[in-house]
Amino acid sequence: MTKGRIVKALSGFYYVQSEDGKIYACKGRGLFRNKQISPLVGDFVRFDKTNNEEGYIKEIAERKNELVRPPIVNVSKALIVSSITEPKFSAQLLDRFLVIVESKGIKPMIALTKKDLASEAELDLVAQYKAQYERIGYELVYFSLTETEVNERLLDFLKDDVTVIMGQSGVGKSTILNKINPQFNIETGEISQSLGRGRHTTRHVELHQVNGGLVADTPGFSSIDFDHIEADSLGNYFIDIKKQASYCKFRSCQHVKEPKCAVKAALASGDINEERYNHYLLFLQEILSRKPRY
Repeated sequence: MTKGRIVKALSGFYYVQSEDGKIYACKGRGLFRNKQISPLVGDFVRFDKTNNEEGYIKEIAERKNELVRPPIVNVSKALIVSSITEPKFSAQLLDRFLVIVESKGIKPMIALTKKDLASEAELDLVAQYKAQYERIGYELVYFSLTETEVNERLLDFLKDDVTVIMGQSGVGKSTILNKINPQFNIETGEISQSLGRGRHTTRHVELHQVNGGLVADTPGFSSIDFDHIEADSLGNYFIDIKKQASYCKFRSCQHVKEPKCAVKAALASGDINEERYNHYLLFLQEILSRKPRY
């Protein structure tokens, strides 16, 4: 058997890149269906060649992590793309993405796009958010979709490992990839004026070679839920809250009404941003009101 990694899934075929760089169009064996396992982009697999171009996947290695939307596994980094305007910047949406990637052990970078289209008021507002998230410990870069040069910090981030590009439709995810390498020629879409968000233009998940790493262009997200996150663990995925939570009196503290809560004290002193904390409360309520799973 030959080792490889699935780099694209399309029309029932799994395109596996072998260790020598050659890509084979493979089918999955029935045993995966029997075990309710579906091969996914990013999977490390063993496969049998049937000829120089095709094969059958026989084994799937244990996964480091898994995302549902988009369906991809073994992700190390996430480039979270958020536009300053068209659609307008949303700190709540950004925090949703950050919670998702933190819960999966994925290292994020935030790219703020459409700087060239934004008003002075929008730029001033986003500059305040940029400073806030940098204080927390996140790395942010501006990315103007009309610039010819790609931000060097962004290129460095994409080196090695697998990076997933995440963000609302219309924020410029596919445009960033096309700017990095015009040969991708990934379809981009205009913003829907009636909805205020972009049309979905990416039809499938595919890993692209970028600067020594692999990058997945992903469909836009219309909503993000926290089905895999429990209420007691949510605070671990707000890194500013997690830092303070170790000083709470009770280990099970949810940082709402509990006595001697270090997170609430940090909120009162300004060490935790009030808007971020309110997002935490909003997400916590979503989780607590979730229908029980059996």
